[in-house]
Amino acid sequence: MGVGELERARAGFERGDWAAAHAGWVASAPGTLSVQDLTDLATAAELLGRHTEAVAALQDAFARSLEGGELPRAVHCAFRLAMTTAAHSQPALSAGWAARVEELLDTLDADAVEHGWVAMLRMFRALGAGAYDEAGACADRAAAVGRGHHDTDLVAMATCARGRFAMYAGRVPAGLALLDESMVRVVAGETSPVIAGHVYCTAIEGCQEVGDLARVAEWTAALERWCARQPGLLAFTGQCAVHRGQLLRLHGDWPGALAEFADAERRYRQVHALDAVGLASYERGEVLRLLGQHADAEAAFDRASDHGYEPQPGLALLWVARGRTGAARAAVGRLLTEAAGPVQRARLLGPAVDVLLACDDQGAARDLVDDLDRLAAEFGCAGLLATAAAAHGAVELAGGDPAGALPYLRKAYAAWVALDGPHEVARVRVQLARALRSMGDHDSARVELEAARRTFAALGAAPDLAQVGRLMAPEVLPAGLTGREAQVLRLVAAGRSNAQIADELVLSEKTVARHLSNIFTKLDVHSRTAAAAFAFEHDLM
Repeated sequence: MGVGELERARAGFERGDWAAAHAGWVASAPGTLSVQDLTDLATAAELLGRHTEAVAALQDAFARSLEGGELPRAVHCAFRLAMTTAAHSQPALSAGWAARVEELLDTLDADAVEHGWVAMLRMFRALGAGAYDEAGACADRAAAVGRGHHDTDLVAMATCARGRFAMYAGRVPAGLALLDESMVRVVAGETSPVIAGHVYCTAIEGCQEVGDLARVAEWTAALERWCARQPGLLAFTGQCAVHRGQLLRLHGDWPGALAEFADAERRYRQVHALDAVGLASYERGEVLRLLGQHADAEAAFDRASDHGYEPQPGLALLWVARGRTGAARAAVGRLLTEAAGPVQRARLLGPAVDVLLACDDQGAARDLVDDLDRLAAEFGCAGLLATAAAAHGAVELAGGDPAGALPYLRKAYAAWVALDGPHEVARVRVQLARALRSMGDHDSARVELEAARRTFAALGAAPDLAQVGRLMAPEVLPAGLTGREAQVLRLVAAGRSNAQIADELVLSEKTVARHLSNIFTKLDVHSRTAAAAFAFEHDLM
């Protein structure tokens, strides 16, 4: 019976049926499993989310390899133990196994491939210590050793790591090319399943960070196909659900996104990856914020924080929506100070500009948008380019230059349409409407607002829908202003001189001066700058 079960287990493993393989090995007679069976059992158990069983099998394989003098295999087992215990928040065990790896390495030939795997362990240790240059050098060493020994697992893993390091150093196009190289090896079936899963998730996460949404979509589809081919697979499926949810949120299927994030949380808990639960909770909070479900959004952000995941910048944007602009401003300032490199900074700049404009800090917002423009141009990623164009348009509009805002807003509009991001398209259309209205083109502004209103209604974006409703409501002018005085005030806020206003409204300069005098009296201000500030504060633009 034991031999039959072993044969079925090995056959199941070969075809990627981890549940059948696991069942066969567990049913086999004690002592009949070879060291290879044990390491394969550990792989199946890990992919099925059975961490404790995976560790037990690897420990048994390690002990038997050491006892039999198979030192290279023992090093591989110890490496896997160091990695899997680290991934499941067992740092002491991970450190202990890493030390065993280092100890055994001295017994191997200087050119053994195991030196490359140890370099990967050293890379993760350097990362944890913040020694990024050292970590990058370790990844380079691992890739070179892997290529020299034709170890496709090592090459794929190290190349993926090198890609992320290149991106964090600001060399985003080069880093993305390395991610592509590692992913091609995985898609071609050249790597083992655990390494394939790690490369998939690491590469997609890197693309997401820099706003390369086309790559996120392409590689997520490949990850879905990879997961579907493996019956019973649980490991990596949580990350797959997160990426599906991120794409659904972009494309406007917010109920579908919420379902994916809830599924990701469930799967992460099943494999005891509790730190990753924080990521899924954060993404859920972002959708709830857009829906206007503020209490539920705050609870999701709190849950993310409880699991060690930074709930910003989403929480700052939620605070803005709830009127807590001071708290949002402080959080954004802290985040920008902490941002360690260009990728981290690029992720924050778009939301930070939104927060600063809500706090009426146009000068700081303009400084950030210049930085965002530069990074978007260097990275060349469509999502970041669209974010930068929209942010620049918003800053120009807030600064009283609607004509200067229009080219940026039109660029952002086209970019988000190409990316199929209906919510972002509608947000840009609201900004376009404000710019057009301030230039006196009220009919075109209403067309933009109507289109945005339809999109927000379809999405269920309650806060955005309410904003459009205010902008489209019959105008009740503050401070007793007349319609003509409001027109003059808008043009003043847009930076027009009296002569330009007279020409645009077909009035004499004397009449414009009289209107301006009446405006100053009604608003109790003494300068054009103060009058313009009133116009922006009261949504007259």
